[in-house]
Amino acid sequence: MSYLGDVQPFIALGTQLQRKGHRVRLATHQNFEKFVQQTGLEFYPIGGNPEELMSFMVNNPGIIPKASTIASGEIGRKRQMIAEMLHGFWQSCVEPDPISMAPFVADAIIANPPSFAHVHCAQALGVPLHIIFTMPWSPTREFPHPLANIRGSNIDSSVKNYLSYSMVELLTWSGLADIVNKFRTRTLNLEELSTRTAIRLMETLEVPHTYCWSPALIKKPSDWPFYIDVCGFFFREEPFYEPPSEILQFLAKGTTPVYIGFGSIVMDDPQAMTSIIAEACNQLGIRAIVSKGWKWLFKRVAAVVHHGGAGTTAYGLLNGCPTTIVPFFGDQPFWASMVAVAGAGPPALDRKRLTALALADAISFCLTPEAHQAASRISAVMKVEDGVANAVTSFHNYLPWKDLRCDILPSEVAVWSLDHKRLKISHKAMMILTSHGKLDIRHIKLYVLDSNATGLANDRAQGTV
Repeated sequence: MSYLGDVQPFIALGTQLQRKGHRVRLATHQNFEKFVQQTGLEFYPIGGNPEELMSFMVNNPGIIPKASTIASGEIGRKRQMIAEMLHGFWQSCVEPDPISMAPFVADAIIANPPSFAHVHCAQALGVPLHIIFTMPWSPTREFPHPLANIRGSNIDSSVKNYLSYSMVELLTWSGLADIVNKFRTRTLNLEELSTRTAIRLMETLEVPHTYCWSPALIKKPSDWPFYIDVCGFFFREEPFYEPPSEILQFLAKGTTPVYIGFGSIVMDDPQAMTSIIAEACNQLGIRAIVSKGWKWLFKRVAAVVHHGGAGTTAYGLLNGCPTTIVPFFGDQPFWASMVAVAGAGPPALDRKRLTALALADAISFCLTPEAHQAASRISAVMKVEDGVANAVTSFHNYLPWKDLRCDILPSEVAVWSLDHKRLKISHKAMMILTSHGKLDIRHIKLYVLDSNATGLANDRAQGTV
């Protein structure tokens, strides 16, 4: 997770899982330690620098880096960072808490696709894996992979869309294969993966996926299998916020303003962007608030202009705000496209060719009754959804409960197994039995879910790895 917008959905999910009785550890960059711990969740640092990763993504918005980036040696530095993060993710699964030193071994893994280590760590531990993410990563004919940029082709669009997912997987694996296989063999004691196996691994193993966007904006594609759910956007409880008095005075004195802001995006030329915004607002004769923060403001504005992050897009639509998106990288063009298809905003604006006139036209579209009605329709559905609760239900639905439970203490998770009795027992049960002389620890071994339960156990005979 490279920036705050990636972390927040998992904090919302982790908080809900904790309320359900789970012990939750959130593994991400050191920069977010305080933010995570303030929510009451456990934190584990994985290494890597989110600012560097964001800067890299802004400069290389597609899946293929620019020639100048390759020539600069930046790719090598990012590969080294990813290797560090893979090791950090594994440690987060098995190492004690860095502060309390309380022992920790993951019984299940929830991750987003770009964390890369997820399926390998799950296989090494023999535990269930569940992918939860804010943008589509599963092949469909209905829309392309958000990171793919396929132009000019005679191929049917549905076929092109479907193939874009394999293309992204192939290009990603090609750039990281040696790093991932080194991680598998040296750190996890697993065998190497071939390219053919690696790029289809998640589909082959039927790993459950839950996508956290509203079906009111994007319905679940008809060609997605049963183990993929669309649950709704994730929203956290809003913290108390006391706005500066000048903001309250500004809001009260005139027409409802438009919000314009790009969150934590690093701008190449912030002064030029400020000039474009000022000129566009002057052309339309509207008032605007230009700000980094947005959650409190979105309830009090006529429309929003932003970078198109999943969380920002969700909050804008939740509040019925027509939306203009100026994407910078990643999934942001995808959300711009989806908002435009829904009629709640214009097509994406090209930030590199952005003019005051183009911005003014886009904002003008957002101020039409039609755009407002489209945004209001989406908002009405989103307000009765509970994406986080739905995701927790999805996660629980796909857990192989029978295979996870201790045979002696069913409320506990099985950690050890007795081969000769085919008995699976929890750590607590093992401690009780050994303390009463009923169990010789030489007869137990680590319990690993078989491939029928999780699809992730080491199963060379079936040719899955």
